[in-house]
Amino acid sequence: MDARHPALVRLGVLVGRWTVQPEVDGLGPAWTEFAWAEDGLFLRQFSDVKLPMVAPPEWRDNAPFPVTALIGLDDSADEFTMLYADARGVHRVYRMTFADRRWRMWREAPGFHQRFTGRLGDDAATIDGRWEISPDGDRWDLDFAVAYRREG
Repeated sequence: MDARHPALVRLGVLVGRWTVQPEVDGLGPAWTEFAWAEDGLFLRQFSDVKLPMVAPPEWRDNAPFPVTALIGLDDSADEFTMLYADARGVHRVYRMTFADRRWRMWREAPGFHQRFTGRLGDDAATIDGRWEISPDGDRWDLDFAVAYRREG
């Protein structure tokens, strides 16, 4: 694809492999890789845990890995949609934006709202972010902070 939409071009900074470290006591790192799919029409994200898996027993029983997501653009809104699926059989749809080094994802579901905000570092090799959860979309609590570090 020769002429990628400008909004998709902004996602190019994510392409590659990243170490992902949630700030959860006793939880080791995972990794994620972003790659273009369908000649650049979509961005695919695949995530898995680094082996051996380091996790508290209560977390290990509900670990989502591996995780696959496909990100596509709604060019009428300059907004993305992320289709998410994981090893637990969870399937979700997130809305997403990525502009001015700020990465946002969110979903509104009865009883379980989620949102993510991340900031791309000036070196384009780090992303510091946080996931928040809410039962009603009004009161938000930190689920966990997370750091992405580009590999290689």
